[in-house]
Amino acid sequence: MERDPHGELVLQELELEAPRADEIVVRLVATGVCGSDLHGRGSFHPRPIVLGHEGAGVVVEVGSGVSKVEVGDHVLLNYIACGKCPTCASGAPKLCPHNAVLNHSGARADGSTGLSRDGQVVYGQFFGQSSFATHCLANEQQATVLDPSLDLTLAPAFACGVQTGAGTVANGLRPKVGDSIVVIGAGAVGMSAIMMAQVLGCTTIIAVDVAPQRLALARELGATHTANSRETDDLAEAVRAIVPGGVQFAIDAAGRTDLTETAVACLAKGGFCAVLGLDMGGGSFSLPHFQFAMTGVGVGGFPGGLVVPDEFIPRLTALHAQGRFPVDRLVQTFDFADIATAIAAAESGAAIKPVLVF
Repeated sequence: MERDPHGELVLQELELEAPRADEIVVRLVATGVCGSDLHGRGSFHPRPIVLGHEGAGVVVEVGSGVSKVEVGDHVLLNYIACGKCPTCASGAPKLCPHNAVLNHSGARADGSTGLSRDGQVVYGQFFGQSSFATHCLANEQQATVLDPSLDLTLAPAFACGVQTGAGTVANGLRPKVGDSIVVIGAGAVGMSAIMMAQVLGCTTIIAVDVAPQRLALARELGATHTANSRETDDLAEAVRAIVPGGVQFAIDAAGRTDLTETAVACLAKGGFCAVLGLDMGGGSFSLPHFQFAMTGVGVGGFPGGLVVPDEFIPRLTALHAQGRFPVDRLVQTFDFADIATAIAAAESGAAIKPVLVF
């Protein structure tokens, strides 16, 4: 639980409400540490709050109206959407207009929270789950049922960050066999994009980062070329030296506005840049008007990869079972009691995909 936005998380015993009609209680086996958890600290969330939004575990209790899952099911939890608006009905739940309230207010849509301590409110429902805990409440629609043969300590690696990178490539950019792509930022999001680009047949995959060990891993996971941006005077020129005329696709997974501009500068005519990294400082980027008017390039965001988790997670786990999406290479596990160490490793870049194990 976080009380102080500038302090460490603390472990405390809390009271958890019984599930409402459409809710479930999940006993967490593991949960991921994601960039959104790091952004959540020190930002706009009320406190005290329990963070965590990549929970995997076993359903131990269901509400009276639950029909999607049963007690004993292995599940991976995702974000929550209202499920009723036109946007959700169109198959884009990540763009639900109620997203901010449902995922970031620290409460349910009606303002209530399922957590308390000695009669005092504790905010929860972070991404509808607050899975930095041994047990959590979630809405049944957030739960994707997993094959029980899948290791639950690996399951969080198929959640938010990995879905964002892989989903952006598979469902957003949709490259053809032989296409080229540059991925700036080789964290969990960028690495997942690289792996999916290889799955879909991109033959030139350029990984950009500042950490030599990450660039080496990127090559093992599918990158055909790498560039250290600290050692490259003109990154766009370096990319164009590899792919004359520029790449078809670019991904900014770094969250730096100057690198967003660089990513666009790497594009060929008609190319597209996906902006996935988050600049929490409220920065902006500028692009030449002429470039848009005359070269046909495009820029867009793909929050969460714009995937429908129940459809996309089985696809990722099947690819992993075939050895084609080795997300386990990104994972480093930590005991839940060592959450401060895991968060520090995520913030420093020492761990690509930290997973807390209960």
